[in-house]
Amino acid sequence: MTDQLSSMSDQDSKRDGLKEGLSSSDGDIRVLFVLNAILSVLFAWTIVWGLSFMGAVTFELTTIAGVAVVLFLLTYVVTMT
Repeated sequence: MTDQLSSMSDQDSKRDGLKEGLSSSDGDIRVLFVLNAILSVLFAWTIVWGLSFMGAVTFELTTIAGVAVVLFLLTYVVTMT
């Protein structure tokens, strides 16, 4: 039992930290685009719904799409710079 614990602690000491692991991972850019698109549409839907509830804009698909495109581009520019 103690041999297993000591071998586990040896393996843990050889691992890099979370920061090193994240900085060494490039990831897949397609996943970023898909997540950004989905979250932008959901957030745009929420924004447009709230504004239409207050009477500021009409709740239409074109309005949601416009806000989603703006959010998508803004997020992309902020994260890629």
